[in-house]
Amino acid sequence: MPIDTIMKMAHLVLNTNCFVFENKYYEQIRGGAMGSPFTMTLANIYMLKWEQSLIEHQKFHNELYGRYIDDVFMTTNLSVDQINLLLDRANGKDENIHISRSIGSTIEFLDVLVNNNYGQLHTSVYHKPAAEPYIVPFLSDHPRYIHRNTIKGALFRAVRLCSNVED
Repeated sequence: MPIDTIMKMAHLVLNTNCFVFENKYYEQIRGGAMGSPFTMTLANIYMLKWEQSLIEHQKFHNELYGRYIDDVFMTTNLSVDQINLLLDRANGKDENIHISRSIGSTIEFLDVLVNNNYGQLHTSVYHKPAAEPYIVPFLSDHPRYIHRNTIKGALFRAVRLCSNVED
């Protein structure tokens, strides 16, 4: 497919986003539609370009860097001031992208609690307060297999995420 055709299709997808809110039609004038596979792909391509200097910095210093959609995890031996300088520089690249920070030896990343214990990372399940209670009430009208699968899912999640059996 010629690049010109791809550009026209991208323009069409990005510039014809309409939605209804409280029985009124609106046209989205900035950004792409949430949940659109094309928008997600474009956002990932843009973010890869945006984060390239951070990735290179982390690779050069033999540190970890990972991103899932809009959540970034990275390790470093820099001082807090140096970390802030690095992230402030990254934040200056695009006014629409802002990195907020959680700096410490223990942080939450997605549904994982990561603890740095003298250079060794330990992981366990992080329970977001808004996600509780995790179990479907036994007296609910859900089919019984839902109850079993919820428990199985929680166990599989713990096995996948926990670095220690005790957790």
